[in-house]
Amino acid sequence: MTSNRHRDFKLDIWGVVLLLPLIVVPLVTTSPLLNSLTYQSAIGVSAAMAVYVMLRMGLLSFTVPAFMTMGGYAAAMLAKAGTTNLLLLMAIAFVVPALAAVPLGTLVLRLKGVYFIFITFIFNEILQLILFETPTLTGGSDGISAVPPATLFGMDLGSPSRLVLVTVAVCIVATLCTLAVTQRFRPEFTSIEENETLAESLGVAVWKYRTIGFVASAGVSGLAGFALVNMLSTAHPSSFASWSVNSYIAYAFVGGRNTMLGIVVGSLLLIVMTNIFSSYAHLSAGMYGVLLLVVMMAAPGGLVGTVIRFLDARKARANGKLTARAAEAKA
Repeated sequence: MTSNRHRDFKLDIWGVVLLLPLIVVPLVTTSPLLNSLTYQSAIGVSAAMAVYVMLRMGLLSFTVPAFMTMGGYAAAMLAKAGTTNLLLLMAIAFVVPALAAVPLGTLVLRLKGVYFIFITFIFNEILQLILFETPTLTGGSDGISAVPPATLFGMDLGSPSRLVLVTVAVCIVATLCTLAVTQRFRPEFTSIEENETLAESLGVAVWKYRTIGFVASAGVSGLAGFALVNMLSTAHPSSFASWSVNSYIAYAFVGGRNTMLGIVVGSLLLIVMTNIFSSYAHLSAGMYGVLLLVVMMAAPGGLVGTVIRFLDARKARANGKLTARAAEAKA
């Protein structure tokens, strides 16, 4: 168990390391395509990390777009009010959805399986309706436009390259938050995922750790929402459509839902392939679907998970051969 935990920690660290080259992209190129891929990847990874936190407890949560909405809109309102400090905007984007997750969690975390999925998805739709029906607060169908870009220590971060750089920085912060929570509570999360009833009988406060994970997932989602709003300079309901969660879940399962490295690999792969497929117009959706089918059939545990199982199997065979040779030598 200890060796597996140590290996998972290293894989999670590699997931963070894999994101670091994204920082370099806006510094060395002005290519619209590369910068677009970079900020799409950063936002996608941030949102997928929120999905990952809940998957560590065996829960498939569809609340990510809703919490992204809360974080993005809260930051947009604060920026429009004149507070554009990057650190404050990130803090409000994390805290607002995290606080909202506490009362919501007391209701939905009692549910399991398809009921949990259904209710969390419906919450997205309810929030979308609230956005449209409160134009004086949220701008209604027009959203909040002309959101001022973030600043840091008096430095304007509104240029295209700096906007991308801020988006990547927010992604890394979101990933580090995910790493901190999932590593700190990994034994509890794992026991809940494997056998919730047994974990509870052994004294694990399932409701407590589910709430911690749910709140952390909400906060990470809020950071992703802020990154999107800051990049687009607009907080609009269409940016947080309920169906967008399907993409974030796909990133997690294609890359491998058990490690942060899998989340990053799946996100980067699918985002790049989506942009490649988009040049084929009406065929793009079908090509994307075929890609998902092929990957999930060939690697049901995700790309990273499948590679790990392959390496473990090869290591086991090698150890078996060494044991057999040692036995023959003794004989």
